Amino acid sequence: MARPARPVRLTPPAWLTAGLKPAPTPIPWAAVVRASVALSAPLAVGLAVGQPAYGALVSMGALSGVIGDTADAYRMRIFNIAVPQLFGALGVTLGTLVFGHGWLAVAALTLVALLSGMISSIGAVASVSGLLLLLNCVVGAGLPMPGPWWKAPLLLGVGGLLVLALTLLGWPLRRAAPERAAVAATYRSLAELYEATGTPAYDEQRQAVTASLNQSYDLVLARRTRQHGRAPNLVRLLSQLNVLIPLLEAAPAAHLRARLIGPLPAAIPAAVRELADAVEEGRTGTPALDLPAPERPAEKAVDHALRHAAAVVHKTDPDPYNVDDRLGRPAALRVRARRAARAVLFSEASWRYGLRLALCIGLAQALVSLIAVPRSYWVALTVTFVMKPDFGSVFSRAVLRAAGTAAGLVLAAFVLSEVPRGWWDVPVMVVLAALIPAFSAKGYAFQTAAITPVILLLSDTLNHQGFDLVMPRLYDSLIGCAIALIAGYLLWPESWHTRIGDRLADAVADTAAYVERAFGGAGDQAGRHRARRKLYRDLSTVRSEFQRALTEPPPTGTLAAAWWPLVVAVERIVDATTAARIRVNHGAPAPDPAEVLAVERELRELADGLRASATLVEVRSELPGDESGVLEPLRQEVRAARAIASPDLR
Repeated sequence: MARPARPVRLTPPAWLTAGLKPAPTPIPWAAVVRASVALSAPLAVGLAVGQPAYGALVSMGALSGVIGDTADAYRMRIFNIAVPQLFGALGVTLGTLVFGHGWLAVAALTLVALLSGMISSIGAVASVSGLLLLLNCVVGAGLPMPGPWWKAPLLLGVGGLLVLALTLLGWPLRRAAPERAAVAATYRSLAELYEATGTPAYDEQRQAVTASLNQSYDLVLARRTRQHGRAPNLVRLLSQLNVLIPLLEAAPAAHLRARLIGPLPAAIPAAVRELADAVEEGRTGTPALDLPAPERPAEKAVDHALRHAAAVVHKTDPDPYNVDDRLGRPAALRVRARRAARAVLFSEASWRYGLRLALCIGLAQALVSLIAVPRSYWVALTVTFVMKPDFGSVFSRAVLRAAGTAAGLVLAAFVLSEVPRGWWDVPVMVVLAALIPAFSAKGYAFQTAAITPVILLLSDTLNHQGFDLVMPRLYDSLIGCAIALIAGYLLWPESWHTRIGDRLADAVADTAAYVERAFGGAGDQAGRHRARRKLYRDLSTVRSEFQRALTEPPPTGTLAAAWWPLVVAVERIVDATTAARIRVNHGAPAPDPAEVLAVERELRELADGLRASATLVEVRSELPGDESGVLEPLRQEVRAARAIASPDLR
């Protein structure tokens, strides 16, 4: 009897379409208004004074500022917008100097691409700076700019400064409001975590708290680096953030208690929300807590942490318990600058990415120099956007770039064919510019679709090609995507032979070290706090790496999908370790050292196995111990992790 034929799969695989689903994020209305004003006002001024090309260049600079305005705190916005603008001005100057010089332009852009790629590894601001350095160099080398040489960078810089001025309008009135709102949001996220204890939603909410806590520390510590000792409000915010750590550490124990006994009293998350309101409003005074009497170690841990947090939040003294430096101060600016320079010059990853980007840009410029491609700068622009490593998978970005460009060109075709050039450009730009921040939060394909018609409208103001711009831009985008896929992806084995297994193995080994620190007596309490924070931040990075790998084609995407349950299992092991430590701190008997060593041994064996093979081998671990002891939940999580198996993907 013949087997029934398998149904033909007509839908594309999930790894190919993952980026085409819009992220469920709210519309940033303030950014929408800023983008509309910043990009349309220069066009209006340029038309009014009879220099529309100058207005278009200022709008191009404003576009760079809008793309780079991704921070919340005002001081961070200065760096996120102003510093990249300086690199952008340098880039357009270099591009203008080599405009029309053939192979000299190819060599110059290749060297700039190498430098851009290398400095992108330093951090977020450096990444945007490297992006604008290369983008503006490509534009300067591909479009005729008004003379003399200094005029184009000046006009682009004016556009970036316009965006910066618009973002800083509320600084005199709000100052630390973004940081205070971020800390309050972290408290509210923690309240939701306590509400989720004992339910399947706990793991997802814990990840949300980790992300919120990371963001809050980044915002507050970034300002404290420059203002410590002179800004009591920042010291106060950091103290309020630090006392949230014991509450977060008590959550795993509360989750275990809720699974065994039942939900926590509603008064606990309500009290955390009251603290969030006090943080956001800056209220002080005597806290009024109405909490049930704790009986078990987990309940005592939550009660103690909550009362301590309430005392700190409501105290007038910025740092009443001297907890400001519990997690350590950031290094001085000059120290971080030396570290960044050393990382760029001596990092293999930095050189490898710089060479990949330089190869792709060199090939793109050489191709358009040998083959007549009108307005060929779009090929190199596409390569630059697709090859950004911190923006996601090169493969998926190439696919999403092509899809986004095609969608954007549909809108651009309508605008260029139906809307007459001149004053009608201003209201059209008001609408198109507003789409950029609104769509950028939805995903890369949506951002590309929003940016494409804006760039084409500005390019048409400079070149007056009208509808003839549309189809060449689609061809150029497809050529750029092909170059990025071949020269920037397929020719580099590390792109498609992923190292996610090594990163996960490092996380498992760090988890074993955390178990030892938690119960082996090594380090003080502050050291355990720092180790746990670092481990959760590293696990968040591992999770992001895996989520990016899921969008890669096989075998990388298949491997990431098979190993994903182990990522979740490792996070649960860290939670179980923290819960056990908290219970010991509040009266539970300490575990036998032999039990701790057995757990460490299992985790280190798992880490070694991850480094040695692409196959997860199922291990049935007995891990004997006191079934009523504090380590029993941890042993259960370790057994579950060792029991995870995957198909042979070698």
